[in-house]
Amino acid sequence: MTVLDDRALNRATLARQLLLARAELSVPEAVARLCGLQAQEPQEPFVGLWSRVRAFEPAMLDDALLGRRVVRTHLMRRTVHLVTAEDAVAWRARHEAMLRQRVLGVYRRELAGVDLDELAAAGREVLADGESRSTREIVEVLADRWPGVGVRALGEMVVAVVPVVQRPPRGLWRVRAGVRHVLLSAWVGREVEPSVEDGSDAVGKSLVRRYLAAFGPATSADLRAWCGLAGLPAAVAAVREELVTFRDERGRELLDLPDAPRPDPDTPAPVRFLPAFDNAILGYRDRGRIVDEVHRGLSVAGERVVLVDGRVAATWKVGESGVVVTPLRRLGGRERAAVVEEGRELASLLSGGGGHDVRVERS
Repeated sequence: MTVLDDRALNRATLARQLLLARAELSVPEAVARLCGLQAQEPQEPFVGLWSRVRAFEPAMLDDALLGRRVVRTHLMRRTVHLVTAEDAVAWRARHEAMLRQRVLGVYRRELAGVDLDELAAAGREVLADGESRSTREIVEVLADRWPGVGVRALGEMVVAVVPVVQRPPRGLWRVRAGVRHVLLSAWVGREVEPSVEDGSDAVGKSLVRRYLAAFGPATSADLRAWCGLAGLPAAVAAVREELVTFRDERGRELLDLPDAPRPDPDTPAPVRFLPAFDNAILGYRDRGRIVDEVHRGLSVAGERVVLVDGRVAATWKVGESGVVVTPLRRLGGRERAAVVEEGRELASLLSGGGGHDVRVERS
């Protein structure tokens, strides 16, 4: 069986994640290709898309959100993601059990005795008028029915059991706005596709294929780390005949789609600035293909990172006069120049075309 080293896996990831070359795609097309973007920090997806989509402008994402083609909702790993309306409708029911269990993992005692189906029905009733509400406003209506349950526990479970989206202006460019929920079905004009209890798990099989298209080659453990779903081994087994397999340097089996891109490991990789919580890092259980183990926790901690030759080589932040880059290793002269060049383009985006200052600190 062919062995793929970390550099080969790195180039495959960059290709699937649109980080080898910016793509000529619309925002909804890019979001679909990437299987969504993690988006609990509302402004971060703008940088993620700018690094991936040719001629990206913030108004393109604003238009997709306001046009209801892209939505913000809790989905993979019970984390807020930016996904297409089509994927939200198709995937939500398959994630329902995981969403409930993750809330129960934190608030099981407080929620003991709460009938979750009853809570879901009550939450839908509150939102049935189409008005957006904060989590607290929803809970205020429900509190009398479950008087012994803490506000936070009840609120987090309501959002888990009721398919909702976070309505704009939350998530728009340079807009500070609180979270206000509206029913997913009301917002996109389509009912959530129900789970089919015939054992076929069509959605699970689709998720396997879509994940590998966006992140592969990858292990089954990587797949689960991305989505948080249990019960996918059966879906993997059902599509295995469609897949090709490899081994990584540690001997683990890697799954992939036969015709997906696996570039030559020596393919040049441009400098890319990634936002906090980016797909390219968090989409795997083993992130060694893109970040050294010593720096593994950077993205989990909300640090923004810079890829140099395809790997995490620096962090970045916005300072008073522009973008500040802090290397994690020594950067060569050409590498530093490339970081400055790409950083100037990012600074221009973030400043609306005003400032272009980039400072690379000493390593």
